Amino acid sequence: MTRAAVLGAGAFGTALAIVLSDAGHTVVLQGRRPDQVAEINQRHTNERYLPGITLPDRVRATTSADDACESADLVVLAVPAQALRSSLARWSLPTEAVIVSAAKGLEAGTGARMSEVIIESGVAAERLAVIAGPNLAREIAARLPTGAVVAGFDPEITLRVQHALRSPSFRPYTNDDVVGCELAGAAKNPIAMAVGMIIGRGLGDNLVGTTMTRGLAEATRLGEALGADPHTFAGLAGVGDLVATCYSPLSRNRGFGERLGRGMSVADALAASSGVIEGIPTSGSLAALADELGVELPIVSRVAPVVEGELTADEVIDALMARSVKPER
Repeated sequence: MTRAAVLGAGAFGTALAIVLSDAGHTVVLQGRRPDQVAEINQRHTNERYLPGITLPDRVRATTSADDACESADLVVLAVPAQALRSSLARWSLPTEAVIVSAAKGLEAGTGARMSEVIIESGVAAERLAVIAGPNLAREIAARLPTGAVVAGFDPEITLRVQHALRSPSFRPYTNDDVVGCELAGAAKNPIAMAVGMIIGRGLGDNLVGTTMTRGLAEATRLGEALGADPHTFAGLAGVGDLVATCYSPLSRNRGFGERLGRGMSVADALAASSGVIEGIPTSGSLAALADELGVELPIVSRVAPVVEGELTADEVIDALMARSVKPER
């Protein structure tokens, strides 16, 4: 692959454009705002999303998805999860290009994973891959070394994407468990919001560790109910992404939960946040999916009422601590 398109010029899309450029590809980054596109092309910066980061000369920006996708061998979809379906309805993706999903979350209303949304739009599963793992955009853009996971339905396509993304600071592994990787990436956001509430309340690292571990157990149970490999949740897509999202101050979902824990209203916490908080719609979608499958998600199912203003952080923590004791496994 020598020409890549990244549709979505937010923090993660811009970071992946840097990775692809570092891997030797010519990259066209598509953004919605003409002023943002002009800034990328003229100053090689995207200050709103990645302040202080200089983009490679090999990255060009455009407002046109058709322009970005022209002759592209690989197309990365890097718009927020809740905007993916409507974006796909507007875009005409190249019929021969490999498609990579970079969005993490479940679609509100349908509970669909991002690969399901993409396939429903007409993309063949065998030319689709997803990116998972610890993907804090600013660290990737700053070329701090990290691992990641590329999961796909076709081993050959998965390998092609792995090699396309391999750069000196970005080490991708492969996985054939698309369901597990996507669920792990979706579930870590509400868990990180719960961790943020604990940090905001000043309740200590013991409870942080407890919440992360039990949250991971919830995600694994839900994944197994949908046919995912439980080992996926112990890898980079599961533990790796969860640890990074829960502990890093760069995490939007943790930061949002922390503001709630300090007593801010949902509206005020949102106003103080930068970027999309994917855990907000995803928490409700995960809870609904778990109810449908008869899977218990004590932590995630209680995050959704908090973001809907029905419960406070203290009420959630008290309710979780009051649950009956039981064997760990």
